[in-house]
Amino acid sequence: MDEKKLITICQFGGVFETKRDGSLLYNGGEAHAIDIDHDTRLEEFKLEIAEMLNCTSGSLSIKYFLPGNRRTLITISNDKDLKRMISFNKKSDTVDVYVTVEEVVAHDHSNMPGSRSSRTTLSEAAVPVDIDITQPDMLNYNAVNTQNDAMVEASTDLPVDSVPPFPIDTAPPVVSLVTSHVKHPNVPSSWDKAITGVSQRFPNVHEFREALRKYAIAHAFAYKFKKNDSNRVTVRCKSESCPWRIHASRLSTTKLFCIKKMTETHTCEGGAVTSGTHTHSTWVAGIIKEKLQSSPNYTPKDIINDIKREYGVELSYYQAWRGKEVAREKLKGSYKDAYSQLPFLCEKILETNPGSFATFSTKDDSSFHRLFISFHASVHGFQQGCRPLIFLDRLSLNSKFRETLLVATAADGDDGVFPIAFAVVDEETVDNWRWFLMELKSAVSTSRPITFVADTEKGLKESIAEVFENGYHSYCLQYLSENFKKDLQSQFSHEVKRFLVVDFYAAANALKFEEFQKSTENIKSISPEAFSWIVRSKPEFWANAFFAGARYNHLTSKFGDLFYSWVSEAYELTITQMVHMIRGKMMELIYARNVASSRWLTRLTPSMEDKLQKEILKAHSLELEVIFSPGSDRHSIYDVRGVCVERVDIDKWICSCKGWQITGLPCFHAIAVFKCINRSPYDYCSRYFSTESYRLTYSTSINPVPDVDKIVQESSKEAMLVTPPPTRRPPGRPKMNRNVPQGSDKRELRCSKCKGYGHNKITCKEAV
Repeated sequence: MDEKKLITICQFGGVFETKRDGSLLYNGGEAHAIDIDHDTRLEEFKLEIAEMLNCTSGSLSIKYFLPGNRRTLITISNDKDLKRMISFNKKSDTVDVYVTVEEVVAHDHSNMPGSRSSRTTLSEAAVPVDIDITQPDMLNYNAVNTQNDAMVEASTDLPVDSVPPFPIDTAPPVVSLVTSHVKHPNVPSSWDKAITGVSQRFPNVHEFREALRKYAIAHAFAYKFKKNDSNRVTVRCKSESCPWRIHASRLSTTKLFCIKKMTETHTCEGGAVTSGTHTHSTWVAGIIKEKLQSSPNYTPKDIINDIKREYGVELSYYQAWRGKEVAREKLKGSYKDAYSQLPFLCEKILETNPGSFATFSTKDDSSFHRLFISFHASVHGFQQGCRPLIFLDRLSLNSKFRETLLVATAADGDDGVFPIAFAVVDEETVDNWRWFLMELKSAVSTSRPITFVADTEKGLKESIAEVFENGYHSYCLQYLSENFKKDLQSQFSHEVKRFLVVDFYAAANALKFEEFQKSTENIKSISPEAFSWIVRSKPEFWANAFFAGARYNHLTSKFGDLFYSWVSEAYELTITQMVHMIRGKMMELIYARNVASSRWLTRLTPSMEDKLQKEILKAHSLELEVIFSPGSDRHSIYDVRGVCVERVDIDKWICSCKGWQITGLPCFHAIAVFKCINRSPYDYCSRYFSTESYRLTYSTSINPVPDVDKIVQESSKEAMLVTPPPTRRPPGRPKMNRNVPQGSDKRELRCSKCKGYGHNKITCKEAV
């Protein structure tokens, strides 16, 4: 039986493109098929390809990918390499090979030491650059005057038809077949001569290293240090067999650095893409500084691709990341130094925004502890126009030192988020939450009973009750439902869990006890354990049917999402820059809403006007009978009969359906009474929903705060030394997701064999 032949698809004339995952994709060009086997020799293979391309076999470079690896090209340089390729693809009928034709140029006899223009620089790791030999200007022949024993470079571009017909495997007598080094677009021509040879002097060792770095990039090779200190530097080519060397040392009694020895010849193959081992973060930072300023989201992966394309240097991810960090610090300042600027920042906030609150404290070791800020515009807006309702939330900052942002927000008359105060703390603890609530109490200083919507973790339940004695604490339904799902038994299917959560939300939103009981009975019919969980969770702190405070039908603390949208990308900023960014966002928010409300013509805010109109329409569309309540000694109590009978007290602004009390807007039962007694429902809406109160909320603006960087420079002698918190950002890219929203969790894995949950049929342990 004949040995199986492998069909090689020889592709040429196209270009490689790097995909997002780092793999290479070959586009364009032409393809020819050639069959080979283990007896095929490389020279025979090259001759057959050369006949198709009308070129010499010595000018061909052949590469291929290993099965399952599209990132690294493997070069075929001898018969063993060819046999290995056949063995690696023995299970396949075909294999793709990529052919490039190396450019023909004259020997380089310039005086430039170690010039790379007279040797091959295409490495196995480099993406091959295809040369179309059908184009007349792609082959450069330099006429050489050998009789006068001198090289005369004519640089004449001849069409292919004019090339003398040399034998296919014989090189022309007056030219050599070599590849010049790749000239990348952003490499200055001066870098070619950054190193000129022995006796060249530099102001210091740093200048020498920088010149060496530029020279290596310009000539596309990598080097290694054998000795590297302030007095002497010895460097050799990274290729072990290459004789290129350079030695420089400091001239005695001076700081000058002088090249003492240099072997100028390179015999290695080099690389069109140079390893970045000799690059420095400051060099990378200098290159990307301007790009980073215009594009703050410039990623290390983008940096790697740009440096490779523009300078031919292959950086590691760490080198790109470190270069970005150095460039960012040059542009925006040091993370560590920013903590020492916090006292000045607080001082300037109080100076430019009188009536504000800005406090800062450190630990005993002078490390950062916590920072509280509440601008006067926020305090004034909350006291004048907002409901006594505060939402507490925390955000884990993805900054370098992993601080936590504690936020307090309110709901304005249009149900928009109104920022009251925020704090940056070293970590979320019981003590830090209690401190934040104490500072918040000093800032808002109101006699109104305040309702808080917040989680119960980290001692919040105890701290709210302790600091705000007359306040109410509503458990955030979002956090509560997440705990509910987490505590459910794993045997429940995704669909059953979804029904349980839906019934849980229905119980929380139920206005009457009967509706609450109906929803909880549905839960009990599915799982008695889930029902017991509902009872233990104290519904009086989260269910509308029992809650004693006024939360205006706001059951979650999602109002902190506004701050999250502001700081989600702020992990690149220092702590002072983040505070400035938040202040700027708040200033823009207050100004924009102030301008927008000046054009409103309705008595209520737009969203509340819509809600009231819906209740008015409902009252007109239903056949409701309004009668004066018999047995009542007051003329303010009425019975409204429809599907059921509800009692309305217009003096106390209550209805037995509880809709009026819960929302702050008259329900359709009360509106039916107003229509009957000829009164306006607008007179019975909460004052917080009026356009006038809304304008009072945003009547005071936040003033700009000077740049603390300049202040610290002017007062550096008086600066207080504050060190960062001891926590550090873990390795890896920061997570952008805050919390998994309700209903967005993935469908639970279900086995198609035993119908159980948590595994599939492959890992199923049930007997067949």
